[in-house]
Amino acid sequence: MEDLTLLPAQLDALLTGENNTVANLSNASALLMQTLPDLNWAGFYLFDEAANDLVLGPFQGKVACMHIAPGKGVVGASFDKKQVLVVPNVHEFAGHIACDSASNSEIVAPIVVDDKIVAILDIDSPSLDRFSESDAAAITEFAAVVAKHF
Repeated sequence: MEDLTLLPAQLDALLTGENNTVANLSNASALLMQTLPDLNWAGFYLFDEAANDLVLGPFQGKVACMHIAPGKGVVGASFDKKQVLVVPNVHEFAGHIACDSASNSEIVAPIVVDDKIVAILDIDSPSLDRFSESDAAAITEFAAVVAKHF
């Protein structure tokens, strides 16, 4: 896959000076979709603490599931485990939620602000085994930049 090392710096430059979270998450998902090949969805699920629910936030792609419970699917598992997850084949992931049947692989990362997960970054691909461990490192840095501007 392509070199993603510049992606966090590009995002930081894009978001610097903007304090609106919706605008920042919208541009972060757009940057992913226009920069990374072979994606069919990139966006965020925002944690609603009062409802204990992950709610659809800004994204690029087809319509999506609007609510995901912590612990459910890849997004919910990332929330519970508080870590980046790379899933080479979502159809082999126990409890996978098929929001888009075209998705075959996925990478997710928690957005952490003040030691609390405020959102999950979710990126899907129609290809199997699309995301590597080096992608996970870059997406971890990307998520940290999102958190800085949250």
